[in-house]
Amino acid sequence: MPRILLVEDDPRIVGFLRRGLEAEGFVVDVAENGRDGLALALANDYPLIVLDRVLPEVDGLEICRALRREGRASLILVLTAKETLQDKVDGLRGGADDYLTKPFAFDELLVRMEALLRRGRYREPPPVLRVGDLVLDEATCRVARGEREIQLTAKEYALLRFLMANAGTVVSRARLLRDVWRYSFDPGTKVVDVYVSYLRKKIDEGEDRPLIQTVRGFGYRLSAEEGSIAAP
Repeated sequence: MPRILLVEDDPRIVGFLRRGLEAEGFVVDVAENGRDGLALALANDYPLIVLDRVLPEVDGLEICRALRREGRASLILVLTAKETLQDKVDGLRGGADDYLTKPFAFDELLVRMEALLRRGRYREPPPVLRVGDLVLDEATCRVARGEREIQLTAKEYALLRFLMANAGTVVSRARLLRDVWRYSFDPGTKVVDVYVSYLRKKIDEGEDRPLIQTVRGFGYRLSAEEGSIAAP
């Protein structure tokens, strides 16, 4: 199953959809506001985006328009409480491929997603993430920096994959706890810092240019560009 993006600001719907879609085999990235959703959609080549119509910061319809202006081929399924004919016309003309009004049944959402993916307009690229000379192959779970192969634990791999998928973006500890560890609360430990330290030793130690950067007061960023780097 492909990796998809869910952009939804209602945590109850996010939890319900994420559990259901992951049970069906999808890999689900989540953004809870329009700004983060647009950033992820532009940074990654998702085959399908499930998009709330009304979002904080950037409206869902504007996300559709922005992606189409950029020539992105991602299929877009819009979820919304707006159910007038004009709302649906605006959404479809704005670049959406399908439109599902709330409340909805999960089974209907699933079959609509499957129908969109069967259209064949989208061709999923090879599942390889690259940041500088660091490469992560999702098909084989192989990680290498240059000619050096890197062995990671399952959690280290999940953390690195998330940082690479959001390369260049500052990611907060709270977001890492939520999206990598799946915690809905802060456990009050330094688990994120500890695992970032593990990754640093395996990814950056002995290299001329570190890739994992600490942005004080905000979180972490993985980037091949030079930046302000500090120890955690």
